[in-house]
Amino acid sequence: MSKHRARNIVFVFSDQHRWCSTGFGGSCQVRTPFMDRMADEGVVFDLAVANIPVCTPWRAAFLTGQYPLTTGMFMNDVRLPTDRPTLGTVLRAAGYDTAYIGKWHLDGPSRGGFTPPGPRRQGFDFWAVGNCTHDYMHSLYYRDSEAPLYWNGYDAEAQTSLAIEYLRTRGRDRRRDRSQDRKQDRPFALVLSWGPPHNPYDAVPGRYLDMYPPEEVEVRPNCPDPARTDLAGYYAHITALDDQLARLGGVLEEQGLMDETVFVYTSDHGDMLGSQGRQRKQHPWDESIRVPFVMRCPDQSDRDQSDRAHAGPRIGTPFNVVDIMPTLLGLAGIPVPDTCEGLDHAPAVRGEAFTGNDAAYIMSIAPFSEYRGQPWRGIRSAGHTYVRNLDGPWLLYDNREDPCQLSNLAGREEHADLQRRLDGQLQKEMDRRGDALLPAGHYLEKFGYEVNEAGAIPHDHVVSPPDRRSRPEHGGTTCDGE
Repeated sequence: MSKHRARNIVFVFSDQHRWCSTGFGGSCQVRTPFMDRMADEGVVFDLAVANIPVCTPWRAAFLTGQYPLTTGMFMNDVRLPTDRPTLGTVLRAAGYDTAYIGKWHLDGPSRGGFTPPGPRRQGFDFWAVGNCTHDYMHSLYYRDSEAPLYWNGYDAEAQTSLAIEYLRTRGRDRRRDRSQDRKQDRPFALVLSWGPPHNPYDAVPGRYLDMYPPEEVEVRPNCPDPARTDLAGYYAHITALDDQLARLGGVLEEQGLMDETVFVYTSDHGDMLGSQGRQRKQHPWDESIRVPFVMRCPDQSDRDQSDRAHAGPRIGTPFNVVDIMPTLLGLAGIPVPDTCEGLDHAPAVRGEAFTGNDAAYIMSIAPFSEYRGQPWRGIRSAGHTYVRNLDGPWLLYDNREDPCQLSNLAGREEHADLQRRLDGQLQKEMDRRGDALLPAGHYLEKFGYEVNEAGAIPHDHVVSPPDRRSRPEHGGTTCDGE
């Protein structure tokens, strides 16, 4: 039994950060010293996967523990239903103070709209949120009124400052309550959601861009040279986020909260950035579906070396987005709702015997915008990626022998037995989920979605006022420093 209890949760995630663009994920270029430290001192899920690699669907699966065909959340800019348990509502019912800061993207097509207090906030009480914007230097958000507020400067820095303010308040309250032997020392759950490193890749403070001259950026073997400029900006965003994560971790230590807090960093999906000749997300290749997932928590940090040898600080079991909610609840000792479709991986974190899934189930149900290809379903295991589209088998990779997924084995006679086995495994997963892999129109009609010529849900665009001096700005009262 851990001498510390995993009471609190600080869950930080970014938008569009692929697993291979971290030091602990194998990159020799991008500078992520704090993420690497978390990996050294904590637990890494080496095969963390975005079941459906696009923003709104991932966020819905994270908060509900349910797959997209259960919730209907397989498109961007649709509203998450309020009729099921979410991470926020379950934690609040268990006595937690709940907080959400940053990008939401779960409240429908009004990207600049106000989410009022109540069920649409999905159980989060403290609220400093913009539905969706990637205007990182002029970013809109709301608190508890319809009056718009704007983060001061690079929004990830300002959002982190407000999160730090929240943590310091919690630390003060904790010390006060314990010194007075009061019982109001409630646990808390803070979710911090950053917009970067999602494009635009140059919307980052210049000091970070200066770290990565494009001509010095190396590209992956499956990526063309013209991607260097985008990669340089992408890496700049990631290093900026690493600095913000370090600030947050420092305050957890300073306030004496680290030893009783589950502290996580991950992302909602990756970014192709030219690999395989593709851009952005919604694709089944690793650059799109795999994300970093690193955590520090009391149950892990107290294991001795023999315990670490049993499970290892790097866990190779496939870890899908629907597994996050049950795992966080498991680490906090809170019963997992029956509605969750994911697995509780807390035993693996603690170094206990654990049997997970052999493969992660991945999909694109109704592709839109940058990716207007066919819908697809697939599985990603430690050894293989197998994907089927409407025409049949599409992709088959040996991920151990071919980590950059350069050689597609699908349809090759010498791999026919392997393909049949993996196709059968995929079919079992589809049958288990009631998924028939039908054309996108079937699912759009079933859930009542109307799309535009790009196949996307029509949405408004957030427009920043031209005169920033005349508007209120906020980044927490300490937005320019700690």
